[in-house]
Amino acid sequence: MIDDELLDSAEAPLDDAAHLLVVDDDTRIRMLLHRFLRENGFRVTVAGDAADARRKLEGLEFDLIILDVMMPGEDGVSLTRSLRKERDVPILMLTALSETDSRVLGLEAGADDYLPKPFDPRELVLRVNNILRRGGQQAVPAVEQVVFGPYTFQISRRELKRGGQQLRLTEREREILSIFAERAGETIPRLDLVGSDSEVGERTIDVQINRLRRKIERDPSNPVWLQTVRGIGYKLCVE
Repeated sequence: MIDDELLDSAEAPLDDAAHLLVVDDDTRIRMLLHRFLRENGFRVTVAGDAADARRKLEGLEFDLIILDVMMPGEDGVSLTRSLRKERDVPILMLTALSETDSRVLGLEAGADDYLPKPFDPRELVLRVNNILRRGGQQAVPAVEQVVFGPYTFQISRRELKRGGQQLRLTEREREILSIFAERAGETIPRLDLVGSDSEVGERTIDVQINRLRRKIERDPSNPVWLQTVRGIGYKLCVE
């Protein structure tokens, strides 16, 4: 069995990096998240259950907690509810796809966001950065570009290229793609895509998405990259 103290004491990123506490009773997941988050510039401390997490919280300051819902002993929802009475550190909950009630209870208890298992670790990093930015904390520097299929979108320049050739986009299409790129892999509600035009409605968003699909999808009626999440919004599927 891996000693969590050895993981915590390993050589870490710079002290000014965001400090995350990962709480999960699954040793394999703790090791995977510890490695991946550190590789992406975070300081990481791990805990195997709620009691261990409380001990770590007594002596250390954290910028965000990544917390599994289903754990032996005190579960993640109970721990979240308790922590909210003491501190305002952001909490991202990890839940199984079937644990709808737990997700609702977790959000009601004060969690800032949730991520269903199984998940892509890259999406976890994106969600962590989004939460840290909302809270005014220092996030890991955002990615400069996203790649999906034959396309590369340069975020700072708002340029979409295919095979080195720049594609023509309207200013609104650039704005929409920028939102997707900054939150790649994440489901984005339609209202989040309104952008700078407060008069835009959800139906207008759907029309704009369809126009964008005609530029990037081989079959816009069966999209691969810009997918619909029924009842919520859309997501950009990246490689």
